[in-house]
Amino acid sequence: MPLKITLKPDEKIYINGALLTNGDHSTTLFVENKVRLLREKEIMTPDKADSVCKNIYLAIQMMYFEPQNVRKYHQTYWNLVRQLTEAAPSTAEMIHDISEKILTEEYYSALKKTKKLVEYEQTLMNHAKAAL
Repeated sequence: MPLKITLKPDEKIYINGALLTNGDHSTTLFVENKVRLLREKEIMTPDKADSVCKNIYLAIQMMYFEPQNVRKYHQTYWNLVRQLTEAAPSTAEMIHDISEKILTEEYYSALKKTKKLVEYEQTLMNHAKAAL
């Protein structure tokens, strides 16, 4: 069954290494085969990766888009995970779920789970700021 994607005007999508920009009107695409893709709103850029969890997301995103460099990004991921779980042990279960997806090369699913981790990190930061 094909994947149906509807793009808003001027919305960008990254597909297998190509960044595509939609024109002036909404467009519906049907992806007939397996590809690596992310919508613009799902893409983490290095300048936006300003926290440990966002850097974890970025590392997974790079595993997804650069399978030829996956070992390098695995090393980055595990270093960041170690830092995070030492600083915030409450993230261990989420990290476990994300790591299972990475080990089975389900990077898109890992990204979805990591998005929730980023939200949780923000909640922890908000609580810490409120406590001060």
